[in-house]
Amino acid sequence: MQNQSIYLRFLSLLHAIEGKGELPNLDLDAKRLLEVIGVQHSQGKPLTVSDAMAMTHIASPATIHRKLDVLREIGMIDTYFEGKNRRTKYLCPTPQAEKYFSQVGEVMHQAGMKTA
Repeated sequence: MQNQSIYLRFLSLLHAIEGKGELPNLDLDAKRLLEVIGVQHSQGKPLTVSDAMAMTHIASPATIHRKLDVLREIGMIDTYFEGKNRRTKYLCPTPQAEKYFSQVGEVMHQAGMKTA
């Protein structure tokens, strides 16, 4: 029951700061996509655009393409090439996304969740 209370407290705090405009207004698909990009990048396994487009458990390829565009437009992700290979684009979180992750981490801390 304690974990449920912590999680619900976390959601309540998160919704409160989202409502104040302190976090970017992202829909669930965009949040999930940003989270996956952030996790993969932090593990040293950056996602390619093609990899992202294949994540049908998040959304359809067309929806993912739109969400990638939205995340790029609001400055949450960027794309880059590795070496001389100009055909494969990799996705990475921007400093603005890192700030977002930090803010959400602070909310988790306030809610009483243990952070790594």
